[in-house]
Amino acid sequence: MSLVKLYISNVRNLQSVKLEGLQNVNVFYGPNGSGKTSVLEAVHILGMARSFRGASIKSLITHQQDSCTVYGLVSSSFTDGFSQALGVSRERAGASQIKVAGKAVRSVAQLVEHLPLQVINSDSFDLLTGPPNARRRFLNWGVFHVEHRFFSEWQRFQRCIKQRNVVLRRGKMVQELSVWTRDLAKSGATINSFRLDYITRLVPHFQRIVDILMPYMAGKLELRYRQGWDKTLDYSQALDASLLSDQEQGYTHVGPQRADIRVFVDGHLASDTLSRGQQKLVVTALKLAQGQLMTEINRGDCTYLVDDLPSELDRTHCQRVCEILASMSAQVFVSCVELEDIDALWPDSEELGMFHVEQGVITRTENARPTKGGLVVKAKEI
Repeated sequence: MSLVKLYISNVRNLQSVKLEGLQNVNVFYGPNGSGKTSVLEAVHILGMARSFRGASIKSLITHQQDSCTVYGLVSSSFTDGFSQALGVSRERAGASQIKVAGKAVRSVAQLVEHLPLQVINSDSFDLLTGPPNARRRFLNWGVFHVEHRFFSEWQRFQRCIKQRNVVLRRGKMVQELSVWTRDLAKSGATINSFRLDYITRLVPHFQRIVDILMPYMAGKLELRYRQGWDKTLDYSQALDASLLSDQEQGYTHVGPQRADIRVFVDGHLASDTLSRGQQKLVVTALKLAQGQLMTEINRGDCTYLVDDLPSELDRTHCQRVCEILASMSAQVFVSCVELEDIDALWPDSEELGMFHVEQGVITRTENARPTKGGLVVKAKEI
């Protein structure tokens, strides 16, 4: 899958942008605050109906405007080049509209399958250093794309645990509690089996990428999954064992909602052991591995949004990331301050789409890539 056209209206300082003829690799470069990250953010809105910055909708929309809109045309090589139109509109008042092929859809889940995304940015460090909920989102995102039964099962689990917690807080409703506990145990066990299967598939991809990015770490990194309850018990037994504390405190203590994944180096947490640059490489390996697995299962490439790749990486490691992305033949949107930061490191065989961004204005740059030493560029305003 690849995005061939992107129209952006009133996303931060990007008031009216039209990008056509997008390449497999698209580099957006310019000074800080120019709008580079906002382009990547717009692609994320198109694929997920929300920003990856986690900011409020009011800060996302251009000042003094009532709404923002992102429209795109996605082409898939697996459907003989058939293009699918996607559109997302968000209003300052909170309302939103999502369209796929010109038809309104109600659920974001109906949107995300058309433009699977992976984001590598400063917030990605949360996978190592942040709270468990960040890692659960990463885990659920991967399982969602490789196990199509996961979403409906996750909805069922959320409904069961919500109702069970209501009954726990009310107390003295033994029969109703038993019913919700039984249903929760069944749904939770199913979700855990999906996750276990996913981790088993993910680990080899992760290890191979780590071996390339960090050969000095080969065999030292370990990805561990914690299911959210004592692994010697099945989920039904774990719920029985925690019933008293659940009743005392009014909520369910054990289950998939407490799951976590952690990276260890020689038995120690990677977040406590590795430098900032090494942490970025591990996070990048996790994201690339997840994208590879999504592509392998779904036969549809993942799109990568890489914000400020050179930050905290030396030239050698940055080049290794570029080479892996190039080998995957996936579409990439990458931002940097200086064009040479990416152009000089990306394999010569790949044609790059190059765009200079300054004060919300985007200019396409034509570049004869083989002349790495002295860039010869011609710019034309989009």
